Amino acid sequence: MPSAPDPDRAPDPRVTLIGKPGCHLCDDARAVITAVTAELGETFVERSVLDEPDLMARYAEEIPVTLVDGRQHDFWRVDADRLRAALGRPRA
Repeated sequence: MPSAPDPDRAPDPRVTLIGKPGCHLCDDARAVITAVTAELGETFVERSVLDEPDLMARYAEEIPVTLVDGRQHDFWRVDADRLRAALGRPRA
């Protein structure tokens, strides 16, 4: 039988930013994601292709990559309005 949700546990972040240190496009994407998630009361997590070989193999030429609810949403640039719209939908 599944357990009841823990009200004290924060939900998993809906947004993931995949990038790497020193990437100016990643810095730009982070600024947009930070602003939009803060505005909507969401959180995000960052993952680096330098730390995870599977991410490097998959996304090396597309970073920064934004995932929403585990699905690829954008790469290279993040559009704030598009991200807001995606986060306005319930989790999949």
